[in-house]
Amino acid sequence: MDKIKISAVSYTNTKPFIYGIEKSEVRHQIDLSLDIPSDCAAKLINNQVDIGLIPVAAIPSVPNANIIGSYCIGSVGAVNSVFIFSKVPASEIKTLKLDPQSRTSNNLAKVLLKFHFKVSVELITDPDIETDALVLIGDRTFGRKGDFAYAYDMGEEWMKLTGLPFVYAAWVANKMIPEQFIAEFNEALKLGLAHRKELLKELPTNSAIDLEDYLLHKLDFDLTDDKRKALDLFLNYIKQL
Repeated sequence: MDKIKISAVSYTNTKPFIYGIEKSEVRHQIDLSLDIPSDCAAKLINNQVDIGLIPVAAIPSVPNANIIGSYCIGSVGAVNSVFIFSKVPASEIKTLKLDPQSRTSNNLAKVLLKFHFKVSVELITDPDIETDALVLIGDRTFGRKGDFAYAYDMGEEWMKLTGLPFVYAAWVANKMIPEQFIAEFNEALKLGLAHRKELLKELPTNSAIDLEDYLLHKLDFDLTDDKRKALDLFLNYIKQL
């Protein structure tokens, strides 16, 4: 059988999954690449890979999209790596710089500003233009809260708006994948999550963030019914933007 091509996110939040894959026999069945979230989505949309850990806002753009497995990148409340950083209170934001690395976080910011903070903002993609606020995600947010007057954790703000957890990225296939492989892949992900404390010993120390708190408590990896409900609600909100 040809190897199954998989694109996964290169951020710290995916390290438990990668750890599990590398420690499992499933590694011999796959061709794995590590990418930024937007590239994971592009590869899946363009059929360059079979499975991607992609930003959930990109799911409607994936041909024959099918969420596989029991795990995701999510949070129940604050996640501590998906932010709107701002010079002014949210109610005063007029211009927002988007993050080129994730469609989901940009859309989540737009949803929160419109439906939660009740403001209308101008969206900026030019990195050289100064704005009131910006979207920033992943490892690039570590240690940055102190650089801004206001830091809005979007997982926390989403829960205030909806009462639900959030799914930032899910494992999505663009074709039928053998059930046996999905079961083995799921077990590899489960293995990685069960060994997060061992993984922490292998990661470089980072004074900018408490990695143990981040990987064991802030991130929530189970794709629960509430997270699926939140995903459907989020995609519906996007249609109203």
